[in-house]
Amino acid sequence: MAAMSSASGGCALGRRLAKLTAASSGSIRVKSQGEPLYVLSLERYGRDPDFVLHFPDSISMSDSLFDATITDGDCKIRVSLDPSLNRLIYRNRLRCGGVVRNVIFSAGDSGEGDCRTLNICSLDVDNLSSCDAALCALSSVNVVSLPWMGSEPSLLPLRARRRTYLPLWNNHDFTGELWRETPPTSEAGEDESEEEVVEDGQPVVSLAELRRRFLSGSRRPRGALCVRIFHKSRLMYYGKAEQSCECPYKAELQVGDGSMSVCVVLWNTVCLDWYRCLQPGQVLRLSRYRVKESYSSRSGQDSELNIEISLNSRNPTAKVGIVPPQQVSPDWSLPDLPHNFLSRQELLNCPLSNICDVIGVVIFVGRQERIRSKDGRRSEIEEYRWLQLQDGTSDQPIVIKLFSTSQPDIQSQIQPMSLVVCTRLKLIRNTVGSATAFEYLTNTPLTQVYCTGTGSRTVMPYRGLRPVRQFLQWLKQVDEASVLDRAVIGGHFSYPPLPVSMQSFMDSRQGEAGLISGGEMKLQCGRMHYRERRRFAVQCTITAACYHSREGPERVRYSDPPSAQLSPRVARQREGPEPFRTPAKRKLLFPTGTPNSSCRKRLAPPPQQASTGEDPENEFSLFDGAMEFLIGEEEEEEEDEDEEEEEEFSTPPTSPMSSRLGLTHIAMETLPRSFCYERRHVQATAVGMQTNSFQKLLPHRELESFTPAPCYTGYFTLTMRVLSDGLMLDVLFIPATPGNLHWMPLPLTHDNTWASVLSHGGFSPHAPPPSPADLIATATQLTNKRLVCVLEACALGEDKVELVLNRAFPLRS
Repeated sequence: MAAMSSASGGCALGRRLAKLTAASSGSIRVKSQGEPLYVLSLERYGRDPDFVLHFPDSISMSDSLFDATITDGDCKIRVSLDPSLNRLIYRNRLRCGGVVRNVIFSAGDSGEGDCRTLNICSLDVDNLSSCDAALCALSSVNVVSLPWMGSEPSLLPLRARRRTYLPLWNNHDFTGELWRETPPTSEAGEDESEEEVVEDGQPVVSLAELRRRFLSGSRRPRGALCVRIFHKSRLMYYGKAEQSCECPYKAELQVGDGSMSVCVVLWNTVCLDWYRCLQPGQVLRLSRYRVKESYSSRSGQDSELNIEISLNSRNPTAKVGIVPPQQVSPDWSLPDLPHNFLSRQELLNCPLSNICDVIGVVIFVGRQERIRSKDGRRSEIEEYRWLQLQDGTSDQPIVIKLFSTSQPDIQSQIQPMSLVVCTRLKLIRNTVGSATAFEYLTNTPLTQVYCTGTGSRTVMPYRGLRPVRQFLQWLKQVDEASVLDRAVIGGHFSYPPLPVSMQSFMDSRQGEAGLISGGEMKLQCGRMHYRERRRFAVQCTITAACYHSREGPERVRYSDPPSAQLSPRVARQREGPEPFRTPAKRKLLFPTGTPNSSCRKRLAPPPQQASTGEDPENEFSLFDGAMEFLIGEEEEEEEDEDEEEEEEFSTPPTSPMSSRLGLTHIAMETLPRSFCYERRHVQATAVGMQTNSFQKLLPHRELESFTPAPCYTGYFTLTMRVLSDGLMLDVLFIPATPGNLHWMPLPLTHDNTWASVLSHGGFSPHAPPPSPADLIATATQLTNKRLVCVLEACALGEDKVELVLNRAFPLRS
């Protein structure tokens, strides 16, 4: 308790909480005073069977628990959160960097050392407008050096016997310091039985011989395996609330030698020690493994019985070693890595579900979103983002819907102008109408990602392949300025395009729920988690329409603004107008009231390390970056220093919990931004999802400092009334236009009337689009028209729900 007394002596929070840690009963509660407390980190983990002991009064059905680190500016403390507060985190109201007040603490059972584990039972979350002054005060404090109240906590979760924390927003990425980046070394004095030593000394046995022995009834393997890793799966977390496994992880490796290929499964703590260390192309020596019938054979997926190899932490303890290239014996006859690189042009003729590899330069990186998983016995939210690559074989990009892979550290660094290789992707083809097909690629469990600028040069065995070299030859001739001018990051993106008729749309839903009422839609939107994406179909009429130009409030011009010219070798931030604001002139279908906007200043940033010197990568060449794929050059990157702006911004006042649903103005997260190479690290963080660490936070308004993409000249806001119950919806409509890479309409001719534009999702590519003024002038065509509206809903956090109109089909009388 000495550390507790020392920290609490000068810490008001520590003095109030001292009575909890000293109390013999857990029934005592302490409430913080009116001063703000700051959330420095949020960490998630799966609950275990002890949940009912820690939270006997909780009615939460969530499988997740959360620990938080909070501070009053003088000291910091790590606490567990009552499950009743989970909903605030799921909606991103309670978040890292947030300010909380009226916090009620209670003490649980004894934790590490002499201190009892403290819980937060309830709290009030400040809204952003009242957090500015408090965060400004905290920004001058080095939160890393703040003393802990009590002894420094361990790295383990507080309220479950789990070895590691989970990522904040998905179950497939690894996070934390316990995931080793280098292979473990044998501990000195490790006791080995004579039997284990003998097994390690056995000669190498082939996979085919191992399978023959297993099928003949010999269940005890003898001999070491020397195999090459072909593919590596993403991490699988199988923890359940009713199971007490401390490290419920598994991962699969597809390996092979000269005789056959099999699946190797890493279990539990073997994943902690080896998952990050193992990469495709490496050669492994395995001993003390177990041989089992493969899962595909047990489930009937394979007609022929096959085997899989399990690496366990005990009974027996598996032994894994990476064989250096110079020690690989030719007698093992190890095959090279299999690859199937296809170009964008070749993808047109591929069969459905074809597995392939692609390479290209990134021209679009979408924002991270989440979607409910439809597979498995329990509900899970998967995280994904859209990518578009260009490889020079087609005017159309390679479109990839990328979910989690085995490389979250590389995947998080994918930015426009990077060269990316994605392996083991599956082709998805959606036939729209009678003949037109749109295709995109998405993950398989074994998908790998390689990207320039991430230090992944040691795992690029495809460098010498002909398709890769052909791509690099094309890249030499690319005008970098033109690629940079089209590079876009973030924003709403919907793909593939929907059909242009209501009948085709309904047929494409394949048994999904049909039209819903406004009340049911509002209820489901209220249950959505942060960045969760859903699609709804509802009957509406449009009661008002307004066009918002990107040219600012002083004037409204409906022509495309000229693009800034860029040097072909030097990337400069585009000079352009400020992000979309409400123009002075608004044209309405019918007079409607518009709520007043409130003004708030930007949040003050947390302490940032100032960059020293200029970023050497500001002198950028696509082909220079491509050399990583050939010779493995790696350059260090430095984060640019964030610049603060003292400017007021208008914010949407609408809440989905009010009588309306949606946003009256476009949100910062909705608008795609021109890629800024000089500030690429800051921009990537600003576009990304909420972080779990205060040190990684950016000012709330940092995203607005980046210029909107030039191809998006404006947007419409539509006020809609749901026919079933009269709920009013505030909906955004961003029509597709020719040359816009992110909302590609069907290549069909139509007359650019309101009915055609809404049913096609944009303007005709075969005729000049009408000006917004002309379109608004004819908006009376929509009077009393009943429409089936397809809406894309995304929860942006803090009770904000973005509604974007994808299609609107007229109902015929």
